[in-house]
Amino acid sequence: MDWAFDITLKNRVIFKNFLETYSLEELNKVPKGFNNNIIWNVAHTIVTQQLLVYNLSGLPMLVPNNLVEMYRKGTKPERDVTQAEVDTIKSLLFSTLEKTQEDYGNKLFKNYTEYTVTTKSVITTVEEAIDFNNFHEGIHLGYIMALKKCL
Repeated sequence: MDWAFDITLKNRVIFKNFLETYSLEELNKVPKGFNNNIIWNVAHTIVTQQLLVYNLSGLPMLVPNNLVEMYRKGTKPERDVTQAEVDTIKSLLFSTLEKTQEDYGNKLFKNYTEYTVTTKSVITTVEEAIDFNNFHEGIHLGYIMALKKCL
């Protein structure tokens, strides 16, 4: 699993760079033809990881419920986020990953509720969830790169 966690870390470093490179206005901008923005995509990946890895394992998530409700699948930006919210999201990029690695190493993930993702793949273990999460974060990295071109 070290390889999978390393991939997540590298992707999240890229996300962090977006959060530090673009202005608050740019992070919040929803370009014409899109239904979300850079900050939504970054926060969505954090929330999705928590839902896939913790929630489906029957464990408490490391993010507050209001964040889950704002950024889960099927949502879109309803308002501009503040700089304080960007800072919180930036810190969650790494704190959630570090805690996931720790919890995985401590064998906390004992159960898993099977889940079919939009690609019709069925996730049956936490290891599959972690692997799928990397695929998912890669998709959103692509979205962000497309959004960047429209700023």
